[in-house]
Amino acid sequence: MIQNIDTKTESFDRIKLPFFFEANKMFSEFEALKIEYFEYYNVIPLRSPAHLVDTSLPFPPPADDYADGSWTDWLDTNELKQSPYLMSVVDTFRKHTTVTLVRLLRLAPNSMVKEHTDPTLALEIEKSVIRLTIPVFKNDKVNFFLNNTVVPMQPGECWYLKLTDPHRIDNHGDTERVNLTIDMLPNEWVRKMIRDSQTSNG
Repeated sequence: MIQNIDTKTESFDRIKLPFFFEANKMFSEFEALKIEYFEYYNVIPLRSPAHLVDTSLPFPPPADDYADGSWTDWLDTNELKQSPYLMSVVDTFRKHTTVTLVRLLRLAPNSMVKEHTDPTLALEIEKSVIRLTIPVFKNDKVNFFLNNTVVPMQPGECWYLKLTDPHRIDNHGDTERVNLTIDMLPNEWVRKMIRDSQTSNG
């Protein structure tokens, strides 16, 4: 059963940022990368820990804290290197700050991601990264719930979400959902961008 949807916004747990990317170009490059079949959930890594991209590199030593990504070096994957438009989206942010993990996240038709929290993914968390979400493809029966209210994300838009709060995804449609997620260090440029967007959205 599809629940009634409340689109009210909690106190800035979601902020639409002043970027708009061409969803059709992202989707075209995604189509060239995707596997033909998957069950439930699939991840296409675009930027990953260096030792996973180049297996000749040693595994990094243990770290006291993994939240800010400094425990490893990060490299673009071959999938990103062969995707010039997706590369340009990533470059939009990494010319201003350090970008760590970048992925295309696929959720199968008629599937759900149960409510959960990501304890380190928020501006309020010291020495951590934040995650920006850019929808690439969705149907009208995909809903991303944050604090039990829908985030009205549309393909090509870019959103900061406070993912330390409870969130879940419902895909009641007959097509998969694809999001691009970009993790980055929240330096002063990032914080100002989010503050300014918060003010304009408010």
